[in-house]
Amino acid sequence: MPNTAFVEAAAILLREGIEAILVIAAVAAYMTRIGAAEKLKALYAGAAAGVVASLVMAWLLERFNNGAHDDLVEGIVILVAAALMFYVSGWLYLKQDPRAWQAYLRERTDKVVDGGTLAAVGLLSFLAVFREGAETVLFLHALAKTHGGWNASMIGGLVAAAVALVAVYVAIAQTTKRLPLRPFFLVTSAFLFVMGLKFIGEGLQELQEQALLGFHPAPWSDMLIALGLNASWEALAIQLAVVVAAVTSVYAMQRSRVAG
Repeated sequence: MPNTAFVEAAAILLREGIEAILVIAAVAAYMTRIGAAEKLKALYAGAAAGVVASLVMAWLLERFNNGAHDDLVEGIVILVAAALMFYVSGWLYLKQDPRAWQAYLRERTDKVVDGGTLAAVGLLSFLAVFREGAETVLFLHALAKTHGGWNASMIGGLVAAAVALVAVYVAIAQTTKRLPLRPFFLVTSAFLFVMGLKFIGEGLQELQEQALLGFHPAPWSDMLIALGLNASWEALAIQLAVVVAAVTSVYAMQRSRVAG
């Protein structure tokens, strides 16, 4: 039992924390890469606010909803986070062109990142942490009940998982600092875009669990579920529409550049 509690607690924190850590690490590394390290305060402030908000949200749900999380609220939060990921992804893609980047630097000699972008980055980190943090607290509360309360094994599992998450963050930050500027922008943009697609599936799943959206199983549903994806035609259709819109926008932009 104690060993099981250790593994389960560690798995919960790793599963729920890894996505938030990856998003924050990618954006933080990007800001450091462009010489805007002093602007990281907005990113970390958003993440810290997300931790506090997730704890408050978990307490409210525990207090007024008997420990069950609100699928509708969580679905909305996830979809908003996905929209912000697409926004930042597009912004990064636009700036990967050396000419566009140089023009941007000339325009903003005293402001490496404009206020609007800072607000989006801060809100992005807040939502990423808030979504994962609220789930983590609730899941751990349920786990504690199944193991007779909080114990040393559970706490040890959480500490081990936290150390692992810090290691992941440091490894990503150190690796991306050495990447050439253009590939780094493209990789970061693609990463956030893929995460946004995944968040769309998760957000729609929350709505489907509330019967606010239909659910029709897609082919290879077992494989999709094993990958942690939404295995419904509804989710696949919306994700495909987003991909088509993104590809069309990139194609139109490339044609415009060639014509120009």
